[in-house]
Amino acid sequence: MLNSIVVQVALAEDVNTWQEVYSQLVDWFASPDTWTRISITLIKILLIIILGKVIKTVTKRIVDRLVKEREKSPLRFNQRRAKTLGKLVGNVISYTVNFILILMILGQMGLHLGPLLAGAGVVGLAIGFGAQSLVKDVITGFFIIFEDQFAVGDVVQIGSYKGTVEEIGLRVTRISSWTGEIYIIPNGLIAQVTNYSIRNSIAVVDITLAYNSDVDKATEVLQQSLVDMPRDHGEIVSSPEVLGMQTMGMSDLSLRIIAECKPNSEEQVKREVLALIKKALDEHKIEITRPA
Repeated sequence: MLNSIVVQVALAEDVNTWQEVYSQLVDWFASPDTWTRISITLIKILLIIILGKVIKTVTKRIVDRLVKEREKSPLRFNQRRAKTLGKLVGNVISYTVNFILILMILGQMGLHLGPLLAGAGVVGLAIGFGAQSLVKDVITGFFIIFEDQFAVGDVVQIGSYKGTVEEIGLRVTRISSWTGEIYIIPNGLIAQVTNYSIRNSIAVVDITLAYNSDVDKATEVLQQSLVDMPRDHGEIVSSPEVLGMQTMGMSDLSLRIIAECKPNSEEQVKREVLALIKKALDEHKIEITRPA
């Protein structure tokens, strides 16, 4: 009906034709059948949208439950990958459901899906060369996940961006810095990654003592004061170790202390070790000349 009206509008050359078109439009909008069809179509579209939301909600809960079960598994190595795959599967399901919903809604609006899909294939072939970057992003994303280069929750540095991985999607990776910025990086641009979360870190602390200080006494004081740190500080894996004299200058000398700690916690551990060192040396009247 609407198609014939549009054609007549395009071919209208006199007032009578315009009047006829106007009359047909009025009749079409005034017809109870028209509003009945529109109402039924809107109800169907609403039901399709509700169904889509239900499907996405249910599948998301299923994926989240599977991820939580994997996290409780004794195979702790797979925990990071399970969380990342959970995010990826959720994205794939969401994209797929949304695409199907769009096709179903278009079908309810009277658009035939067969010619539409055929046209989409032609258009896809036409823009295929221009979509190479998109394909590269997706393929790189799969390699990142299955090679376990990094996972959700890891602290990484990608180029000049450093932060915690929030999400690895089909096309982009999102990381957040400790100051709150969110970096969105296309997977295809990820060429070199530094992962700070795979192995334990080493916190290195150098302190400078007066040249005439008793090095043996200072070493003994430090070792005794640091031995119980793992009990009081959860980030420290094993008791800090005083390696001994690191440098000897014209008027001072330095001692090096190292502490094995959980991934990406070395800065916090440094502050805790320095605070305890300062307190211990002050109690034993051992002079710290300047920070190393």
